[in-house]
Amino acid sequence: MRRAVCPGSFDPITNGHLDIIGRASRLYDVVHVAVMINQSKKGLFTVDERIELIREATAEYGNIEVESFHGLLVDFCKQRDIPAIVKGLRAVSDFDYELQMAQMNIGLSGVETLFVPTNPTYSFLSSSLVKEVAAWGGDVSHLLPPHVHAALTARLAER
Repeated sequence: MRRAVCPGSFDPITNGHLDIIGRASRLYDVVHVAVMINQSKKGLFTVDERIELIREATAEYGNIEVESFHGLLVDFCKQRDIPAIVKGLRAVSDFDYELQMAQMNIGLSGVETLFVPTNPTYSFLSSSLVKEVAAWGGDVSHLLPPHVHAALTARLAER
């Protein structure tokens, strides 16, 4: 069985993330979406909330497993016998950082990294930017699945 992982913080998941995950789901039998736990950062959504939002957003694919991880991504991969990491690249600046990570990962564990160019529609998109625009009242509904947009709107209204 061909397996890969799409890692990230997904706070929240965007249509850009879904583009990469969906494309990976056509290439691999199982795609693990690994939600990164970074205890030094306070996310807008809890890890459990992000997992639920991602599960709902990816339910139509049928071959996605969503779980959290803490620590080195290559350890996550080794524990699950995942030989490949799929990463979306938005710009050259992404490539510089991601290439270094890919080289470290292959050196540490033999896990390969597949770079997927982002759909130009989403080349500017990041969770941070979506949260910032939404916090100032901007319309980000076209950048998120409807249920994620509703959750984001509700969370921002609580603050």
